[in-house]
Formats: sequence, C-alpha cells, structure tokens
Amino acid sequence: MIRKILQLIAILAVSGAMIVAICPSSPAISRPSGGVLQGAHGDKELLPGSCRACHRGMAMKISGEENVCLDCHGDTARRQEMERRGMLKNASRLELANIHTDLRKAYAHPVLTTSGVHRQRETLPEEQVNAARHAECVDCHQPHVLDIGKPFRGISGKRVGNFIADIDKEYELCYRCHSSSANLPASSTNKHAEFKATNPSFHPVEAEGRNKYVISLKSPYVAEAEKPGDVSMISCSDCHGSDDPDGPRGPHGSRYRGLLNVNYEMTDGRPESEYAYGLCYKCHDRSSILGNESFPYHALHIEGRSAANLEGTSCFTCHDAHGSSRYQYLIRFNEEVVKANSADKLEFKAQGVASRHGSCLLTCHGVEHNPKSY
Repeated sequence: MIRKILQLIAILAVSGAMIVAICPSSPAISRPSGGVLQGAHGDKELLPGSCRACHRGMAMKISGEENVCLDCHGDTARRQEMERRGMLKNASRLELANIHTDLRKAYAHPVLTTSGVHRQRETLPEEQVNAARHAECVDCHQPHVLDIGKPFRGISGKRVGNFIADIDKEYELCYRCHSSSANLPASSTNKHAEFKATNPSFHPVEAEGRNKYVISLKSPYVAEAEKPGDVSMISCSDCHGSDDPDGPRGPHGSRYRGLLNVNYEMTDGRPESEYAYGLCYKCHDRSSILGNESFPYHALHIEGRSAANLEGTSCFTCHDAHGSSRYQYLIRFNEEVVKANSADKLEFKAQGVASRHGSCLLTCHGVEHNPKSY
C-alpha cells in the first residue's frame, strides 16, 4: 500500500510540473511576450479561467478539438454559456464572429469533417503521398500565442534553406497545404508555382505584378505602388473568404464555389453581369473591360453575340486567376473549352509587354483562330 501511495505521489508531482509548464502562473500569462500562453488567449481580462477555458487537466475539454474553439467562436448561445461558467468575459469588446456558421457552408475548409488527423509535429507541405488531407483549427492557428490581428502567429512552415521559419505572410500559410504537398489532389494545382514572381504573369500576391500598365484597375489598386495608399499587392483572403461582408475574416467557408467571397462564373454560356464576374470586378472596372480598353475583343468574348448565336465565355476560359507560367496577362486556356485549331496549334502570342496586341491560334466555340491577331 505504501509503495502504491509513493507511486501516486510521484505521478502527481510529474503531472503538476507538466501542468505548470503548459499553464504558467498568472504573471507569466499576463506578459505580452514570453511564457507558453500569450496573446489574446493569455489575456486574463478575457479568459479568467486561463488554461481551464480550453483544457481539462492535460487534455482538451471533453467536447474535444474544434468544438472547444467554437465555444467562443461559434454562436452567441455558446459564448453566453462560457460567460455563465466564468470562463469568458468582456467578449463584446472583440465582436467575435460566428465561425461555426461559415464552416457549415457549401464550400468550407473541412474543419468539421476531419477530427484527430492533425499531428503536433507534422511537416507541411505534406511529404507523404498517402497522408490524409485535413484542415483543423490548429493547422492555421496556434492558440497559445495568436493575437488580435495576428491570427497565424506562431505557425511555422516557411522554408528558408534547410530550416523552417515562422510564417509572416498569409500566402505562406496557404502554401502549407496548397503548394507542393505530396498528397495534393489531382484536381488541385500548386499555387506557389502559379504565383511565382518569375512567371510571365501572376496576380500580385508574392510580389508586384510584371505588367506595369493594367488599364482596367480600379482605385486604389495600381500595378506598381508609387505613393502612400496605393494597393499594388493583394492577399489570398482578398478573394477567398466569407460571402458575408460582416462575417468572420479568413477563408473558413462561403456559399460561393472555390470558397470565394463573391461569385465567379467559371462555365461558359452564362449571361454577363456584375454578379456573374463579381470576383473580377472587385478590382477591374467592368466598364473598362466591356469597353475593350485592355483587349479589343473583350466584350465579344464575355457577352457573346446573340445575332450570330454565339454565347459568351467565362473569364476562366482564357485566364488563370492565380498566374500563368507560360503567357502574359494571366492567359491560361481552359482546354475543356478551347481546343487546338486545324493546324494543331493551341497557343497565345503576345506582342511586346503591355502593348495590348497579340494573336491566338486555337479553336473555341467552333470559331477557328489561325491566327487571330489584334
């Protein structure tokens, strides 16, 4: 009996030390830096229960994983329950959004459908071909150190030589799963390869674009920043995120295909409208596009010609919204629609840089371009 008591005391002593390591004392928690628990979750004015708000002993609370996060980041009723239990206070100052709602939308990261897949020390981009694809809260957020305005603080994944450094740009976080992962689905593409600043064209996520004259850009967007307030670069979440303008920030879920924050028709034969190509028209002036300022046949391609029984075609048919490793102007033909011409040619030839002239060799909607110059 004495031996068992001594063993129990030893276990409790070790457990206590581990708990202290994970859940530091109050002075450490309140420090803006240092300690295990920092940032918003280390704020005792917000989470008076400290570690106990999310943990029960050494484990997550019994509700487990994402459900723990959604106690505060879900609906109002769950937050009120946390407040009633004394685990949350002053939440109104943060205006916490309902992420649970977005996660249940038609297009969402599979947080609610994957559980227990994330590994604490997993390497991303994934190196195993057969590794399970997943996205859990802790894949994008380090809850012990994240802070307001710094949602992915503490996440590592940026490869610098032989080392993995902490992420400081949003696209670096996205590349953890959407670049060179060995388990990338066949239907997905390597986004880093598409956004590379060495490509002939790319949307300016990693660097300012190569084309310094994009006539259709709306203010304050510019091809190259020249004065304060100019926006010459964008982020992944400028296009991917909640469809609700008042919803949570970040790409949790959306009712639009591709987890886009506005609609983008990717199939041919849809009538042109502000809504149909809302994604493009966020930054590119619709009247400029349909006025053929950047390409003399833009309106014809997008709107079609009813008198000739020609349907309009989607922006997606000719452009890749991420980038093109082959052509200028984000040209990448959707080969489900655009085919080789009678000379077996399927290509675009630009003329100069930003000259707005070139030629196409292809067949689309039964119309032969062999070549069609403009």
